Amino acid sequence: MSNATSYQLFIDGRWRAGSDGNTLPVINPATEKVFGSVAAASVSDLDEALASAERSRRAWSSRPSKERGEILVAAARILATKVGDAAKDLSAEQGKTIAEATGEYARAVETLEWNGTHAEELSAPIPMGPNRMIIPEPLGVVAAFTPWNYPAVLIARKLAPALAAGCPVILKGAEETPSAAVHFVEALRQAGIPDGVVNLVFGVPVQISRHLLSSPIVKVLTFTGSTEVGKQLAKLAANNLQRCILELGGHSPVVVCEDADLAKAIPAITEYKFECAGQSCNAPSRILVARNLYEEFLSRMTEAARKIRIGPPDDPATNMGPMANARRIEAMQRLIQDAVDRGARIETGGTRLDKPGFYWPPTILTGVPKDAKVLHDEPFGPILTVAPFDTIEDAIEEANATEYGLAAYFFTGATDAKRALIGGLSAGAISVNYLKGVSADAPYGGVKQSGYGYEGGEQGLRSFQSLKLVNGLGSFG
Repeated sequence: MSNATSYQLFIDGRWRAGSDGNTLPVINPATEKVFGSVAAASVSDLDEALASAERSRRAWSSRPSKERGEILVAAARILATKVGDAAKDLSAEQGKTIAEATGEYARAVETLEWNGTHAEELSAPIPMGPNRMIIPEPLGVVAAFTPWNYPAVLIARKLAPALAAGCPVILKGAEETPSAAVHFVEALRQAGIPDGVVNLVFGVPVQISRHLLSSPIVKVLTFTGSTEVGKQLAKLAANNLQRCILELGGHSPVVVCEDADLAKAIPAITEYKFECAGQSCNAPSRILVARNLYEEFLSRMTEAARKIRIGPPDDPATNMGPMANARRIEAMQRLIQDAVDRGARIETGGTRLDKPGFYWPPTILTGVPKDAKVLHDEPFGPILTVAPFDTIEDAIEEANATEYGLAAYFFTGATDAKRALIGGLSAGAISVNYLKGVSADAPYGGVKQSGYGYEGGEQGLRSFQSLKLVNGLGSFG
């Protein structure tokens, strides 16, 4: 495989360097220092990955689905034994705390196991009456592109259902957080995945995406990342009519109604918002509070944000580590300066911490005008805006006033308010009186500019299948 700070490609069942010897640096966001490297794939490496995946396709797709599932379950159990070391690697590369990285790997293991356990069931023919049935068939080679913010769980949400469905995968891991892809693929290798069924590449993202998606070998694109990049990939995929599963940006509202229990709402918002330094597409970013509760909520929310301990991600006392890279620091500066220039007020935070590392404190903005960029551009960081509302209808209108529709949250015990918010909020997932990550057994996808297609659960596995309708079975006796 590789040592702890030098990661390689995995092509046709073998760990190796890129054919031209190029590498990319891996930077510790807590120190801003280079501490490792990752191999960069050349065009010839990508061609070899494509050929390897295509060679393996027929045998993997025809392998009994139960056996495919057993390999995934075995990989889950292997990965579970390595979570301690894997979490440390992820924390050093990405900046999230050890506890956060450990929790992420637990979700990745769960996702592998769920898809492995259900592989046989979800590959079985589906009766449609006495004379018809649907036969699920794997679509073919998958190109999977995963981001740096939650690399372990998002790799699992792409690879596990594709492999369970019978599709070989070429995974482009995140160059800034390569260890998660390496640990994941190594667990599959040790579990007995056949050569060529999983290939792992790193390198220049634009070069890799253009080359893979220009190949007719690739039948499915699955991507998590920004809306801008997702649209570019969808355009490339259109040339070969490759199926797309796109989980894109988010700008999630939280509606806090007048009867909300703040003793539960504020800790829930605080914990979920500032996990991973707010670098999550479904993290809450805009808080809308009933006017008669607004002042109390703002005071308590600001106090909670100030109590978050910021520090090295490997320190058990740390609640929030650094942001992942300098680009996110620049984005925080740009969004906050724009909001302040337009009249917004900083309640807490607002400036980079004066020490090495990409540290930005929890930041709360109030009085943000509707044309401020922070209300429309995905923040993807530890920024919250807080504003009052007068009626549920006003809250719904404001909550829906972005191009995004990935997740939404609200706190209330009132049946009428629940009904109105569930029906009115435009989002792929809505959580009532709590905030939580997506479980392995549930479908998840966005609306509007947050993408299309589903990951997770039965629908996520079906994304990698063709559902062949067979009519007239009775005539065959």
